[in-house]
Amino acid sequence: MRVLVTASTSGIGLGVAKVLLQNGHKVVINGHNEKNMEKALETLKPMGSVHGVLADITVLEEAERLVKDSIGFLGGLDSLVYIAPPPKPGSFEELPLEEWEGATRSLLLSPVWLTKLTLKYIKEARGSYIYLSSYVIKEPDKGLALSNVVRISLAGLTKTLSKELGKYGIRVNMVMPGWIETARVDEILQKMARAGSKGKEELLDEIRNRIPLKRIAKPEEVGQLVEYLISKNTYINGASIPIDGGILNSVF
Repeated sequence: MRVLVTASTSGIGLGVAKVLLQNGHKVVINGHNEKNMEKALETLKPMGSVHGVLADITVLEEAERLVKDSIGFLGGLDSLVYIAPPPKPGSFEELPLEEWEGATRSLLLSPVWLTKLTLKYIKEARGSYIYLSSYVIKEPDKGLALSNVVRISLAGLTKTLSKELGKYGIRVNMVMPGWIETARVDEILQKMARAGSKGKEELLDEIRNRIPLKRIAKPEEVGQLVEYLISKNTYINGASIPIDGGILNSVF
């Protein structure tokens, strides 16, 4: 399959791209940092057919260029895997207004733009959309106000599109990662350590103890779920699927 994965030069997105390539898919990765892109392509090229496009997906014109360049390389599109650059951690009071505006562009406007821009290609392929959100939309976490609030929009987008686009054979689903081994998680832990009396490793141990599986996940484990949804199942639609080791307490 031909897949575009946004925000995929590091972290979860890079893990998703690795799994897709290992399973024979043709992939376009995206980011806006040139050094990260070079490093990611060096890692991924031995795994399969991959192309990188530098673009800031919170800017409409760059999102348009990303889609154009991706279609040029892929020759069409079967799936869009939307991953947003992580919003800044912090409490409601400490986060300035510009961070809220930026998170809205990243977690609402950008996925809407990219969905609109790719829809005709996904229709032709009877393909799928995957939006990555976070488990915190069901159980808000301390110090993650932007994620707690703005990521919920992806749940609404997922449900709306799953109902509207199902008639074209298009499936739309959302994946909700929990704690994953990424630089973003390391940043959050360092911030928590600076603000409190506990060290980073102690905080990490506390998180592990909250998770029934007693560990945090690797990015590739999220990739395995994404790959299953886009290529190995043809009936899951409109679902919001946690991949959190069981940390969520909600029944539904």
